[in-house]
Amino acid sequence: MQIEIPDRGGFASALVHLKPGEEFVSEAGAMYVASDNIDIDVTTRAKHSGGVLGGLRRMLASEGFFLSTYRTTDGRPGHVGLAPVHMGDVSRVDMDGSVAWLCAGGSYLGSARTIDVDTKFQGFKGFFSGESLSFVRLSGTGPFLVSAFGQIVELEVRGGLTVDTGHVVAYEETLEYSLGKIGGSWLQSFLAGEGIVFHFSGHGKLLVQSHNPDEFGRRIGSALPPRER
Repeated sequence: MQIEIPDRGGFASALVHLKPGEEFVSEAGAMYVASDNIDIDVTTRAKHSGGVLGGLRRMLASEGFFLSTYRTTDGRPGHVGLAPVHMGDVSRVDMDGSVAWLCAGGSYLGSARTIDVDTKFQGFKGFFSGESLSFVRLSGTGPFLVSAFGQIVELEVRGGLTVDTGHVVAYEETLEYSLGKIGGSWLQSFLAGEGIVFHFSGHGKLLVQSHNPDEFGRRIGSALPPRER
């Protein structure tokens, strides 16, 4: 399976090349182009994702209820183009089966059929952080795609790292996080415009996005004229 990300940056997308017998799964509605020998099966299930219940759990993780599975139909290679809703970057991660990944805030775009797509409940940490109550959990082997608002930056955590809420894209399950503040007090943290932050600990990889879509939405929303009733 070959995956191209031709234009990383503000309007990134991915082109997935499939050989006969290979399958790729994405959020329903992510496809913008496909070769004429690609079959698209829209369902709530992705391998062991749990059918309708799995779709409901993904909705709690700010993902779509349905998933699309792509495969070729005539023994020839084919391709499918995928793009996220938000303007921003797309990145590929290759899993070797040794560690699972967690995707936050609707960042999951797609994955090989060999990867299990499930959800992991974050408890009330997700509620207080402004993130989803659940994250999408990926396990298995093969590539997966994540999208972000702005640029995606890969960081290697060795001990601890602080990340502002709204900027986490995905991280290895070997990492743990707690919610906290910046500065000596909660007042200083809020006056600095940071509020609640993630304090990551452990050893593992972390993907962050340079821009916060929720903050961008608030800025744009406040500048729009009132909606007429």
